Amino acid sequence: MASPAPIYYKQNRLKQLRAFCHAARTGSISEAADKVFLSQPTVSLQIQALERELETVLFERRGPKIRLTPEGKILFKLAQPLVEGMDKLQETFIAQQGLLESGDLNIAAGESTILYVLPEPLKQFMEQHPKIRVKLHNVTGGRDGLSRLRADEADFAVGSMLEVPDDIIYKPLVTYSPELIVPIGHPLAEIETITLKDIAPYGLILPPPSLTTWRMVDLVFRQHELKFKTGLEAGGWEVIKKYVELGMGISIVTDVCLTGEERLIKIPLNEYFPKRTYGIVLRRGKYLSPQAKRFIDMMEACYADDTEGSESDPLI
Repeated sequence: MASPAPIYYKQNRLKQLRAFCHAARTGSISEAADKVFLSQPTVSLQIQALERELETVLFERRGPKIRLTPEGKILFKLAQPLVEGMDKLQETFIAQQGLLESGDLNIAAGESTILYVLPEPLKQFMEQHPKIRVKLHNVTGGRDGLSRLRADEADFAVGSMLEVPDDIIYKPLVTYSPELIVPIGHPLAEIETITLKDIAPYGLILPPPSLTTWRMVDLVFRQHELKFKTGLEAGGWEVIKKYVELGMGISIVTDVCLTGEERLIKIPLNEYFPKRTYGIVLRRGKYLSPQAKRFIDMMEACYADDTEGSESDPLI
């Protein structure tokens, strides 16, 4: 007589797959157990049951950390959208009836995106869906945003990308231009055509080297066999603009942060620096909740005119 175990495990397939997916994302059985509110031995048994049923090994176990095997990666790709879809079934069902009135929306974005790119679409979204709880995760740098996506702490991210990993999808929505900003009365403001050689002697106010702006400035100067001077390291475009206004240095920014009300001079640098795109950043294979889909649709509509001619492989 056949053992009833396979039937039992099939009845608990969703629980097994949910535990497996959390373990795959976190690389830890204990962290997966915390996510699904079960004991570590229970999660281990669920994963072992999957391995027995599929007659394969899903994880390489190295001490407390685990890593997906090639077979595990295949199952993760198949199971992830199924688990997320089931977990969001009620919200999706309600949304299909046109009743998108509740739920959560988690967006990861850097400070500049939160200040300059998100306000208009976010205002429209919240006016139309006042009962949806929106949380903005203020991240520092693209890696932080990607880690939030991979850990499922955010539905999607909004920002710029220089390099797009294989597990990430990036859709640019709006494009901004590079600008040199200098204090009123600065000697560079008198030069008709600015070159990098003209900028090099002056101290630049830049974000930390870990951020993309600094890396792009460094790359462009090195490509032209020039060195630049960092006079001051500061985070956030608002801080940088204020210090430039005070005459503490000059900076290279993206005009996403320039409102026209600043007391400074801006000089285009399109000849040297690429334009910068901002857009939607998604984890490949991620199930999008109805709330996330609605916001993305609204953001695309908000920046519809800017998407024309955008590059599919953008630079930051």
